[in-house]
Amino acid sequence: MTTAGRRDGAASLPLQPVALLPCPDYGPERLQGAVARLMAALDFRVAPGSRVLLKPNLVAAGRRLGLACTNPDFVAAVASWFLAQGARVAVGDSPAFGSARGVMAKCGMTAALAGLPVELVNFDRVRPVRLAHGFTVGMVSAALECDLLVNLPRIKAHGQTLVSLAVKNYFGTVKGFRKALIHNRYGQEPEIFARLLVDLLAVLPPGISLADGVVAMHRNGPTSGEPFPLGLVAAARNPVALDNALLAVLGIDPARSLLWRECARRGLPGTDLAERAFPLSAPATVARPDFKVPTEAAPLTFNLWRLCRGGLKRLSHRLLP
Repeated sequence: MTTAGRRDGAASLPLQPVALLPCPDYGPERLQGAVARLMAALDFRVAPGSRVLLKPNLVAAGRRLGLACTNPDFVAAVASWFLAQGARVAVGDSPAFGSARGVMAKCGMTAALAGLPVELVNFDRVRPVRLAHGFTVGMVSAALECDLLVNLPRIKAHGQTLVSLAVKNYFGTVKGFRKALIHNRYGQEPEIFARLLVDLLAVLPPGISLADGVVAMHRNGPTSGEPFPLGLVAAARNPVALDNALLAVLGIDPARSLLWRECARRGLPGTDLAERAFPLSAPATVARPDFKVPTEAAPLTFNLWRLCRGGLKRLSHRLLP
């Protein structure tokens, strides 16, 4: 049985296998069966009464938010699995623009979770955390205080980090406006930004990542790409190993990935595909090399006006009923 123990550092990431499973559509029964198969393949269990936080990708509310965010029915299927194990489940994220509850309502996640005894949370409380390379970031308290952090990225191309997968999705544990400021501060220094993202792995609670790739986003991203019918869901306790396996599925040379290079530089478990076990499907059997990513990374910055507008939106969410 797989058990979860708090990590003392990123170098202690677990060496568990990666489960890759074809899933052609978002039918609720199909998704529930797929989540159960992923968890069984990883022999993953959770203790009854555990405080579980599901962290989907709620990037922002906008024109393409349906494709940019983790699919609501996928999140509901994962929530149902944990509830069946007797866990106490909350769902939340820290969008760069807008509130989590606002984005969940607009993308259909609130409706998908209706009837399930889950708590929908805005990440309001913040705790300053000093990371390994000297960064101090404002991290959301809910992500640090749960017993199990369940990372639910949507597989997407990304104009700045090439792809957005499990490791990148943890950036949502940094409070929304602070993420934009970090993007702006280190926009011209992508290696420093990558160090910060990978440093987060060492301070977060134990958990598991389940990736939504039924319909992925390619060519551009994280909000303005095109739908890509990847037809895949995937899971691993080690987000580095999951990302590495997904790079292989998508036909992307890992050396092109900013985050993979930083993980490899540190020698983190999961960067060597030959060391992975695949209890369901091997990457080669579900490979989709026709997935397109940006030719080169854009600077990691945000428009100043958009920063100010996002800050005003968050303030109005807190002040107005």
